[in-house]
Amino acid sequence: MARAVAATHVTGFDYVVCGSGAAGSVVAGRLATDPDVRVLLLEAGGADSGPEVRLASSYPTAQFPALFREYRTAPDPQLGGRSLVQLGGRVLGGGSSVNTMVWARGHRDDYDGWARTTGDAAWGYDAVLRRYLRIEDWHGVPDPQRRGTGGPVHVAPAADPSPLATAMVAGAAGVGIPAFDDHNATMMEGRGGAAIANLIVRDGMRHSMADGYLHPLAGRPNLTVLTGATVDRVVVEGRSAVGVEFRRGGRRRTVRAEREVVLSTGAFETPRTLMLSGIGDADELTRIGVPLVAHLPGVGANFVDHSLVATCLFEPPVPVPPRNNKAEATFFWPSRDDLDVPDMQPFLIEIPHLTEAHAGRAVPHAWSLSPAIVRPRSRGRLRLRSADPDDTLDVEWNPLADPDDVRVLARATELCREIAHSPAMAPFVARELLPGPVRGAELDAFLRAGVTSYGHASGTARMGTDDRSVVDPQLRVHGVDRLRVADASVMPTITTGNTMAPCVMIGERLAELLTS
Repeated sequence: MARAVAATHVTGFDYVVCGSGAAGSVVAGRLATDPDVRVLLLEAGGADSGPEVRLASSYPTAQFPALFREYRTAPDPQLGGRSLVQLGGRVLGGGSSVNTMVWARGHRDDYDGWARTTGDAAWGYDAVLRRYLRIEDWHGVPDPQRRGTGGPVHVAPAADPSPLATAMVAGAAGVGIPAFDDHNATMMEGRGGAAIANLIVRDGMRHSMADGYLHPLAGRPNLTVLTGATVDRVVVEGRSAVGVEFRRGGRRRTVRAEREVVLSTGAFETPRTLMLSGIGDADELTRIGVPLVAHLPGVGANFVDHSLVATCLFEPPVPVPPRNNKAEATFFWPSRDDLDVPDMQPFLIEIPHLTEAHAGRAVPHAWSLSPAIVRPRSRGRLRLRSADPDDTLDVEWNPLADPDDVRVLARATELCREIAHSPAMAPFVARELLPGPVRGAELDAFLRAGVTSYGHASGTARMGTDDRSVVDPQLRVHGVDRLRVADASVMPTITTGNTMAPCVMIGERLAELLTS
């Protein structure tokens, strides 16, 4: 089957969609279902046909550099001078083609909060749930009110999970965290729980958003997909976006959009493209010599990500081979008794998950239970070093800037150790390798040496109506006509859990707006 539609020229399009990730694939695919709408989809990466992408058991990591763009933070004194690396998907399907395949829709409170922030009920949980019902082809315990069937995205609990994963769910139940059949649905309408993870895996193969929304349309004359096309800037005439400049095959090209331009290049590249187009903080743009188009100081601000600590590490008495995506069980739970929503999401990782600080503690067949925070208070910022599109992006994350985030991660670590040492998990623990019964300063040092990115960068072109927001509730860039954004950058607050599914939902919302 063809993986993309080739093109010899780039003219005559109604919409230009930049980025084929979890939201961009949705927008382009939904628009192209109308044969009278001409859509161009630009993707900086290549095809998604390699076994390192297709096989769920061998999802790619940084040893496949062609599939990723790397973003590195400056050395952080709060982390002992460590510099953290974050990766963005650079392949057809974007992050959905290279991530851990976890389908986490977020919590009811996330979306009701978005509706309050934007004043738009279309972002509230009830409306969002209707979108998810349309998106999903659910293959788990039936729940017609909360899970959709027949949609473009194949979702199911991890098939035949490792006994280590089922033991983790039982261990969580043993310490008071209720077990659920589905880690979305009712579990994410209350305080949380533990469950085998929902995955976008079908018959051992990854089911990316390119699989769901683009490949079924291969051969349609009104959809053109160009891979290897790096977008440099949006072309703005007066106050309207009229096209984009991009590079492909060593040539620089300009393509016009008769209706609208859509940026779906993610929380790093979308603000970069906006700033290179003259849309951002006026002082920052003057510093790098980019003419101002629209003063939006929120571009690149409000950077937020989930922190994942590497790791609580255990050696089993006998090897326990990983299955599926090697990360089949998780739990969501509040860090305090007075919270009624979860702010922690540790994940069982069936192989060692370590930073360079702890790499020497790994042994063959060890497994990890990684503490994590999913409602962080810490915020950072992205900045351009120059007007060169290939220059390094300065990433200021500050993952532990807020003391409460440290508290939550400390509590998550204690809970992970308690679950790992529960009777249900005893058959899988010969010894604890990290961190041991640490407290106080030792626990703090463990967290700072182990904090990593969950890979959920968000918020850098956030949606809202105040003077620090970048897009309005209809995802239109403030002050620039015919330009919209649909990706994790628009999130007013980061969702509770992995961010792929919410990005698909955001893409569906924009498709609604553009086709209604």
